[in-house]
Amino acid sequence: MPRPSDRPLRRATAVPLQVAALVMGALVLASCASPGASGTDSTSGPSIVATTTQGGDFTRELVGESGTGTQLLAPGQSAHGFDPSAAQLLQLAGADALVVNGAGLESWLDDAVSASSFDGVLIDASTGIELFGTDHADAHHTHDAGDDADADADADGDHDDLDAHDEAEGNPHIWTDPRLAQQMVRTIADGLQSVPGVDGQAIAANEDAYLGELEALDAWIRENVATVPVDQRLLVTNHDAFTYFIDAYDITFVGSVIPSFDDNAEPSAAEIDDLVADIRATGARAVFSEASISPKAAETIAREAGVTVYSGDDALYGDSLGGTGSDGETYVGSQVHNARLILESWGVTPSPLPELLR
Repeated sequence: MPRPSDRPLRRATAVPLQVAALVMGALVLASCASPGASGTDSTSGPSIVATTTQGGDFTRELVGESGTGTQLLAPGQSAHGFDPSAAQLLQLAGADALVVNGAGLESWLDDAVSASSFDGVLIDASTGIELFGTDHADAHHTHDAGDDADADADADGDHDDLDAHDEAEGNPHIWTDPRLAQQMVRTIADGLQSVPGVDGQAIAANEDAYLGELEALDAWIRENVATVPVDQRLLVTNHDAFTYFIDAYDITFVGSVIPSFDDNAEPSAAEIDDLVADIRATGARAVFSEASISPKAAETIAREAGVTVYSGDDALYGDSLGGTGSDGETYVGSQVHNARLILESWGVTPSPLPELLR
C-alpha cells in the first residue's frame, strides 16, 4: 500500500507579507522559549498536527503515548473561514506530520502550509472516500457507506495532491458516518507509519483498539435507529453537516436552517419560509442547532413551525468537537451525544451503551 511522501512541499501560492513577517517574528521568539500548544504534553516522539478537532482526536487515539498529537482548531471552532495565527503556523512549521480532513474543507490550508514552510508528511484522511454533492433527496439512497469503509485506505502523501482536494466539490463532513470515520482512521494510521521516529507497533495496536470502538459505536446507533419506522426518521439540522450520517442510517433529511455546507452562510427569508413549510408538511418534531453555531435562526424556525428546538447543551456536535468535560470532548462521545438526542426527538429511549464505549 502506498505511503505518504515525506518530500518537502513546493508550492507557488503567494503568501501575504504580513503573515510571513508574523511567522518570522514567532520563530525568533521560539529561539528563546518554546510556547506550549493546546492539547500538547511533554511526551517525546514525533509531533503530529491535525487541522480539525475530529482529526486531532483520531490522531491522539492512534499516537497514544508514542508522540504528541495536537490540532489547529480549538473545540467549538469551525474549519469554515478559519484563519490560523502566527503561533499556530509556528506549530505547523515544527510538525513531523500534518493530518488534514481534506475533501475541500480546509480552504485556508494552502496558504497556511506555504506560510509555515511545513515539510513533513502530509496525510489526507479523505483519501478514497466518495463525496456527496448537494442532492440530499437522493444521496442516502445511492451511497453505500459500507463499501467505502471497506475500501483500501490509500494515503498518497504527495503534497501536490492537496490541490486536488482543495478543489473538491462535495460535502466534506465525512466523519459524521462512523464507518467513514473508520476509513479515515485507517488512512491516518497508514500514513503515520511513514513518519520518522514513530512507533509502528504502537500505532497498529492503537488502531485495532480504536476501530473496535468505532465498530461498536456504529452497531449501537444502527440497532437503536432500527427501532424507528423509516418514515418517522426525520431530521432538521442547522447546516448541511450530517449528510453522511443521514445516509448511513436511512434518515430523511427534511432540510437545514443554513442550506449550505458552509456554516458562515445565512438563510434568506424565502428559505426560512420554505423550511418551516417542509417541517409542517413532513411532521418533523424538532430542529437541531449545532454547538459551534448561533442557535438564533434555529430557534426562530422551530418557534414558527411549532416544534422543539435542541440548542445549548442539547445542540448537536457537527463541525467541531466540544471542550474538556463536555459530551463532545471526543469523537465517540460526540456521536453518542448526537445519536441519543436524535433518537429521543423521535420518542425513543436509547439502549445502554456497550461496555466498550462506557
